Amino acid sequence: MTPASASPDAAPGTQPTPTLDVAAIRDEFPILAQEVHGKPLAYLDNAATSQKPRSVLDAIQHYYTHDNANVHRGLHTLAERATRDYEDARLKLARFVNTPDAAGVVFTRGATEAINLVAHSYARHHPTCALKPGEQVMVTEMEHHSNIVPWQIACEMTGAELVVCPVHDDGSLDLHRFRELLDAGSVKIAAFSAVSNVLGTVNPVAELVTRAKRAGAVTVVDACQAPAHQRIDVQRWGCDFLAISGHKMFGPTGIGALIAKPDKLAKMAPYQGGGEMISRVTFEKTTYNDPPHRFEAGTPNIAGAIAFGAAVDWLSQHDYKAIKAHEQTLIAAATEKLEQIDGLRLIGTAHGKAAVASFVVDGIHAYDLGPVLDRQGVAVRTGHHCCEPLMDRFGVPATVRASFALYNTLDEIDRLIDGLHKAIAFFR
Repeated sequence: MTPASASPDAAPGTQPTPTLDVAAIRDEFPILAQEVHGKPLAYLDNAATSQKPRSVLDAIQHYYTHDNANVHRGLHTLAERATRDYEDARLKLARFVNTPDAAGVVFTRGATEAINLVAHSYARHHPTCALKPGEQVMVTEMEHHSNIVPWQIACEMTGAELVVCPVHDDGSLDLHRFRELLDAGSVKIAAFSAVSNVLGTVNPVAELVTRAKRAGAVTVVDACQAPAHQRIDVQRWGCDFLAISGHKMFGPTGIGALIAKPDKLAKMAPYQGGGEMISRVTFEKTTYNDPPHRFEAGTPNIAGAIAFGAAVDWLSQHDYKAIKAHEQTLIAAATEKLEQIDGLRLIGTAHGKAAVASFVVDGIHAYDLGPVLDRQGVAVRTGHHCCEPLMDRFGVPATVRASFALYNTLDEIDRLIDGLHKAIAFFR
């Protein structure tokens, strides 16, 4: 692994800004070396899913080649190795997000299941945490469907009410309205994103959590878009629940985690029933296992969890200051060049936003721009990005979204701009 190095241009007496060896990083991602339609791939769809370094791919292959066995059940060597590596991945993730107790790390299929787990538990008729008629769940206007629909279902089941905190025209959260909704006194759960997958807005998580806790609300943070770009510290944030997905932080698909305070998990009813989540089963009654295993029914995604741990190892070797500096260079360059295109409008311009550029072009549907860019080897996302209410807020049916990661380059931004000029010329 090539470490970040300091910039030689730093002024004397100042702390130099670390830089990334992007070429060395790209060499670790086999998929980036391919061509698409005869053009070098420029992968700019990282908010949807990030690519995987060799160490993650090797971890998957190693498990299936050498250690394939179920976890927590067998006493033979393969089962013991599989269980060791599975639980090691849990410990790695706990350290990565700075949670003090690995018992608060529940492996899930992804952030979607993690949020559903919390919503389902709070919809159950449980004396310590069930939602009640007259109580509210607050989400924000920028939320992904995965942080809207589960709460709608929970509210339908319990008689609670879903309320929405709006965003400003630049895509930043309306903090005044956030406080007003909490101060009204009926919000029991506040669920919000750390970073918007469409707007790139970076929310002040610690501030929002503090405000919610003062109002007596439980906090659920959708942090999917954060770990690949910024350090997560759940102790500093203070949130009750945090959901992440492995595939958005250079890990495999089909694996994620709910990070929670163990005392919160201990009060929650199981999300699913089956093997592993039990203490004892009779036909008359079942008693449940302690967290986190209470919420991991059945055979888990063992290879995914182990590879998730490998992704944590890989990402932990990089300096987040260097990642941020590089990605801010990318988004600044992309923004400047996109704004020069006639008829193009950026959606989401909040100060300090992440490396995400969503935009529309007058008279051309996003769905038409995407395939033309693909013919140039440029992979972007087109659509509503599982954020239809947000699209309605900005009065657009869809956007084109270019989202960057630490392995992207300024040359790839130039190729995006060139591709857009060709697409616009074609349709006009």
